[in-house]
Amino acid sequence: MEREKIVKLFADNLRAERARKYYTQEYLAECAGISTEYLARIEGGKFSPSLVVIVNLALALGVAIDKLIPLDELNKK
Repeated sequence: MEREKIVKLFADNLRAERARKYYTQEYLAECAGISTEYLARIEGGKFSPSLVVIVNLALALGVAIDKLIPLDELNKK
């Protein structure tokens, strides 16, 4: 799968999960140990975060990584 599609899927899922929890970008960024600007760029699909950042975001949201990166969905495309 193309890099851009994976980054967009992650960004969309991250933004949706953050909204479901009613977290602001500021709150999630603080919990994940990253800057608000960096989180905004991740959610905007501008940056592809490292594995450590992905894990920290999943932990901060209280979800499994596959909620943010659904491999079964990626296999379909």
